Amino acid sequence: MQANGQFDITLPVHPAAPGTEAAQLSRRAIHKTFHGDLDAVSLGEMLASSGTQPGSAGYVAMERVEGRLAGLEGCFALMHFGVMAQGQRSLTVQVVPDSGTGELQGLSGTMEIDIRDGQHYYQFDYQLTHLEE
Repeated sequence: MQANGQFDITLPVHPAAPGTEAAQLSRRAIHKTFHGDLDAVSLGEMLASSGTQPGSAGYVAMERVEGRLAGLEGCFALMHFGVMAQGQRSLTVQVVPDSGTGELQGLSGTMEIDIRDGQHYYQFDYQLTHLEE
């Protein structure tokens, strides 16, 4: 199954966790509102590090999504792994196994994110095992 739509996002800067300042990591909160087939909000945290070359960086993030997916209500977690190597982007966003609750129990899948003209779009390819039984 596939869900599509847009999302709004803010990434407030947070200070480094105590004792980790020397790592020089960028730490941000994630606040999203999803529109479309996924009607939900999410909260999370992101850690990022820049490379020594322009256009090189990496980030990891975890976010908890709560709302409705194709009319089914529940929560689930997303895990992000993003890399930019001298401008070449690679991003994996995957549902954390067994994180679905409520009607989204048994959810698995991956999400593609596209940014065009300042707007964020998602394509969420997913499966719900309880619907397949």
